Amino acid sequence: MSTLRLPYWTLSPEAYQGFSATKKALEKSSLGKQLIELVWLRMSQINGCAFCLEMHAKALRASGVPDAKLDSLAGWRAGGHFTERERAALAWTEALTHVDRTHAPDEDFEPLKAHFSEAEISDLTFAIALMSAFNRLAVGMRQ
Repeated sequence: MSTLRLPYWTLSPEAYQGFSATKKALEKSSLGKQLIELVWLRMSQINGCAFCLEMHAKALRASGVPDAKLDSLAGWRAGGHFTERERAALAWTEALTHVDRTHAPDEDFEPLKAHFSEAEISDLTFAIALMSAFNRLAVGMRQ
């Protein structure tokens, strides 16, 4: 286990409060907490954020998501535990997490339209962006 480099949440309280406000706004989204947590867990797997992995897996288990679904999340494309809606969200999550390589292709954006409203696509994109920032803070500061 690493030692915390800096307590960023106390050193930059206004910036951290902005992130917290975004999280609270997303909690009101019609996306639903489970989908957001699932997306956040997948992103945290990709980014290697142990702190976030534990937090989001715990939240999903507490909300009733079966262990088999969580255990197969890294291989969601091949697994049978995910709905088409979840698959579209997970593909978009991966596209944005690897935006340096993918450039957010239409082939990952277009399927969203069949499962989400424009506002939900916007909320999903904010959720992905927010967790990207949280992962980078936690990994970078060794939380």
